[in-house]
Amino acid sequence: MVLGDLETHPDLSCVIDGADEVDENLVLIKGGGGCLTQEKIVASCTPKLVIIADHTKQSKNLGDRYKKGIPIEVIPLAYVPVQKKIETIFGGQAPVRMAKSKAGPVVTDNGNFILDWQFPPETLNNSWESINNKLILIPGVVETGLFINMASRVYFGLQDGSVISKVPKS
Repeated sequence: MVLGDLETHPDLSCVIDGADEVDENLVLIKGGGGCLTQEKIVASCTPKLVIIADHTKQSKNLGDRYKKGIPIEVIPLAYVPVQKKIETIFGGQAPVRMAKSKAGPVVTDNGNFILDWQFPPETLNNSWESINNKLILIPGVVETGLFINMASRVYFGLQDGSVISKVPKS
């Protein structure tokens, strides 16, 4: 095994990570910790993204368990226009994530803000891939915490200590 960075090793054989929520189609919400863009870049460099999570992260639909919303990283200058566009186009609320131990918004490792889009229930009738593509096209959006068609396998640890494994539906 060789450790390095993406400059020297842009093709990764496997990436292992966690998730905030995983739906029945293995669509993930990630970015609750604020590092969604960098995590998505790393995940995009492998054909084998393995997710390990406890049973509380498994849901039928996104939003069933993770109630904080879908993280969306935005350029600071654009956070209000992006917020208004998301709320107008898609509904729900998209508040800027505020820091807990300091005044002001959370600032990502990339120097950006995060909006946590709390989507309305009718959003579940739409394709997450389509929604993600529309979100990315809003000027000022850097990346979303929707990881679609990226996980090759998900392991859920159950309360009794056993583990179940899920793979994408063909």
